[in-house]
Amino acid sequence: MPHILVVDDNATNLTLFRHLLRKIDGAEVECYADSVAALGWCTDNEPDLILLDYMMPAMDGLEFIRRLQSIPGRADVPVVMVTADTQSDVRHRALELGAQDFLTKPVDKTELAARVRNLLALRASRRQLANRAEWLAEEVKKATVEIVAREKEAILRLSRAAEYRDPETGMHLLRMSNYTCLIARQLGLAPAEQELLLQAAPMHDIGKVGTPDHILLKPGRLTPEEFEIMKQHATIGYEILRDSASPLLQCAAKLALAHHEKFDGSGYPQGLAGESIPLYGRIVAVADVFDALTSERPYKKAWALDDAVDFLKTNAGSHFDPACVDGFLAAWPQALEIRTRYRDEAIQLAAATAPA
Repeated sequence: MPHILVVDDNATNLTLFRHLLRKIDGAEVECYADSVAALGWCTDNEPDLILLDYMMPAMDGLEFIRRLQSIPGRADVPVVMVTADTQSDVRHRALELGAQDFLTKPVDKTELAARVRNLLALRASRRQLANRAEWLAEEVKKATVEIVAREKEAILRLSRAAEYRDPETGMHLLRMSNYTCLIARQLGLAPAEQELLLQAAPMHDIGKVGTPDHILLKPGRLTPEEFEIMKQHATIGYEILRDSASPLLQCAAKLALAHHEKFDGSGYPQGLAGESIPLYGRIVAVADVFDALTSERPYKKAWALDDAVDFLKTNAGSHFDPACVDGFLAAWPQALEIRTRYRDEAIQLAAATAPA
């Protein structure tokens, strides 16, 4: 049922309007002789229509409309100005401020009913459209969430495909991606960029699917010829991901190509140096190397944390972007928490205790 506010300093008019308006679709009618009090009521309540007298002592109808427009959510409430003043400039000013219609005193009750019904019908239609738009926006949001979830799943599965051919553990991907997000946060990147890096970082080595097993799984040092083949995984990963329309996969493509570049230009595959290396690649380089150093592999023992930190510090400016190293070390307590949360022993224990 519609809710109508009547503002008029004449008590007789208020009684008349209440009587007439209650016959329109069973409307609830609020009446105020004080325009200031009526405006205060509008702050906490949203009427479907306001019937407003122009000439009032404390605050006239024009000022009432002006102040009403500044109340959040009230700018689209239809206002009918009721006045004995037939001067066109008053009507023009009222229209400019937001009034939708006018009634001239003495009010014709048939005209009153018709105008009020029309405005209430328009108000109901607008609300229905707004609700429909809100529903559609919510449905689009739900669909987008589902698409993003599928995209993340696809990335995780592709990452695991490379992982199955690599002697690194699944926890390595979780640790290094969280280290990457941590560094991004320390560098002041926006939360959306931090999340993008967190989701894309596990794809950095996807190109290893194209590395022959006898090289990828070799327990000892690679020959120069073998290392040249190993280096191709950066380009292969980029080629796999580069043409995607997905911002997430586009980011992963850049990470795959750039994460073995070195700050002094001695890295691969492009030999980029300094800030010509994409920032995301510089961030991942620190996260990836630190976790590789501090993780045990079939062909090596894990480095002590202090030794790994010294390696980062010593190679800041040559291998690594100093700002990325500083950002990582500035968040050392959080880095240790990530390392503990995603320790290799956790996944090994889960596998050992899983039901047969």
